[in-house]
Amino acid sequence: MTRFRLFLSTVSLASFTIAASLAIAAPASGKDERFLAARDAYRAGDRVKLERLAGELRGHDLEDYVDYWLLVGRLPDQLEPAAAREFIARHERTYLAEKLRSDWLKVLGKKQQWSEFDVEYPKIVAPDQELACYALQSRRARGDATMLDDALPLWTTLLEPPEACYPVLEALIWEKRVLAEEVWVRVRRQVEANKIAAARYSTNYLPPSQTPTTAQFDAALDKPMPSLAKLPANWAEKRLGRELATLSIQRVAKSDPRMAAEQLEKLAPKMEESERTWAWGQIGWQAALRHMPEAVGWYRKTGNAPLSDEVAQWKVRAALRAQDWGLVRSTIERMPPALAALPEWTYWLGRAYKAGGQTTEADALFQKISGQPNFYGNLADDELDRPIRVPPKAAALSRDEVVAASTNPGLKRALALIRVNMRVEGVREWNWTLRGMSDRELLAAAELAKRNDVFDRAIAAADRTKNEHDYSLRYLSPFDDQVRPAAQKQSVDEAWVYGLMRQESRFITNAKSTVGASGLMQLMPATAKWVANKIGLANYSHSRVNDTETNLLLGTTYMRMVMESLDNHPVLASAAYNAGPGRARKWRADRPLEGAIYAETIPFSETRDYVKKVMSNSVYYSALFEDKPQTLKPRLGIIGPRADAPKGEELP
Repeated sequence: MTRFRLFLSTVSLASFTIAASLAIAAPASGKDERFLAARDAYRAGDRVKLERLAGELRGHDLEDYVDYWLLVGRLPDQLEPAAAREFIARHERTYLAEKLRSDWLKVLGKKQQWSEFDVEYPKIVAPDQELACYALQSRRARGDATMLDDALPLWTTLLEPPEACYPVLEALIWEKRVLAEEVWVRVRRQVEANKIAAARYSTNYLPPSQTPTTAQFDAALDKPMPSLAKLPANWAEKRLGRELATLSIQRVAKSDPRMAAEQLEKLAPKMEESERTWAWGQIGWQAALRHMPEAVGWYRKTGNAPLSDEVAQWKVRAALRAQDWGLVRSTIERMPPALAALPEWTYWLGRAYKAGGQTTEADALFQKISGQPNFYGNLADDELDRPIRVPPKAAALSRDEVVAASTNPGLKRALALIRVNMRVEGVREWNWTLRGMSDRELLAAAELAKRNDVFDRAIAAADRTKNEHDYSLRYLSPFDDQVRPAAQKQSVDEAWVYGLMRQESRFITNAKSTVGASGLMQLMPATAKWVANKIGLANYSHSRVNDTETNLLLGTTYMRMVMESLDNHPVLASAAYNAGPGRARKWRADRPLEGAIYAETIPFSETRDYVKKVMSNSVYYSALFEDKPQTLKPRLGIIGPRADAPKGEELP
């Protein structure tokens, strides 16, 4: 550890020169204040003030944004095509050019000005779904018959479409490419995804004999048990009655899978197979989310019926909890190829083959993802007995590479936006500018961000390299002089602390989540206050939570507390840090469970992803700090069986 940090702290005269040239994000100035005033004028529609401020901001790092606001403010009716084209040509291949072209194309699409739209659309680099649907509308207007073939996949995947997509979906109806069967499939998928308003709208595409009234549809979903109790004797004679009963069972399953199963057992004999198997899949899914032992049995009642991606993935997770490797294998093998090829299902299919004695086939799958710097790549390395190593560090950046990064207009704009606290726009500008960069250019961009203390963008750039790497940038460890003593004082692993912070805040000291968590360690107000009271932190107020020293003190203390309350197990503690100790404890099984399976079967998608990334991060931080290869599986270990909640005060 000491040798690694000593290496990082040794700075030659040449690297000092590089550092100086990279420090381009000056503190906010009077011009920055005028720029923010220009932004506010644009938002308020005050064109006179915006034009005045535009003249005062010539030469500012962000003057191009002011020019963009002046132009986009003329949409939808006053923007002259020549002015739009001139701006785009002047800024071609930049984020702002793409943004203006996208804004302009949406106006053209809404007005159905297809000739102008068709000229500009091929030039867009990353069209969103709204633009893609306008392009399909344009093709239909030109009589392109293949448009319907390209639109058909949207029927079951685009569950909450933007306005531009409705004419495309309706074209499938008018041309009879979609019939009543497919409409009901869409309605079920939308209800499954809790897109209730969209599902209600989709029922308008049904034949009159199958179209529920608003009252019927709402009753089936909002009052499912009373609706099932009041089913008329002839409820199964028409498809409408059967489908509404099926939807009611799905809604019951969301709150009580066992009750839903009881109801379905009674009704199943009168249902069609597609209705019955979908309902069993929904019950199995909801049971799997609750880790109920009946989940696998209910899933088996779906037979080989197609399942949505989410329901199929939870079928695998239910099978993992039950150690039913045959079901793991058969379910993954029936997944759509793109889904089955994801690292998680590649890994678990390999494990299923290995459990069945097919080691050659298993190793071939592990080989596919081995070496990937992620949770499943790490696990595959462990299965192949390959220690996880930090790749060799790329050669030092040359002066020319440094200068190119520090003078790149897009990178400069991104850092300037972050400087004036327009971080969302700054992140978009930064990520756009990284597109197409070589490994060397990415490393130079990462170094630029690091030298300007914009650590999250440094990681974002370093994360993208394919062949030449610098893991000291990919896994930055800023604030070391404060993190190390805080971790040591609480007797928690420094690599784990950094792994958690990298995932929590990307080392943004004033980061604030949508739910109110703050600072490097993303502490919730109630948690921070509780910990401060526990340790007797004098004069604590929430205004101090973004102070680095205070945030680290409270965060590492809480990490120790959750570790001690959860068998000193970092997987459980990581889950607890994100979702709360009570949930982490509840998600344990009734018997010992492999740590990787525990992580895979966490019901909250955010927490599941979080735990995997924290644990993988900690492997690389350990490899860097200890300067030796690592393994992930021993860190994941075995999660002991569920036990009674500890006596005394529950941690928040």
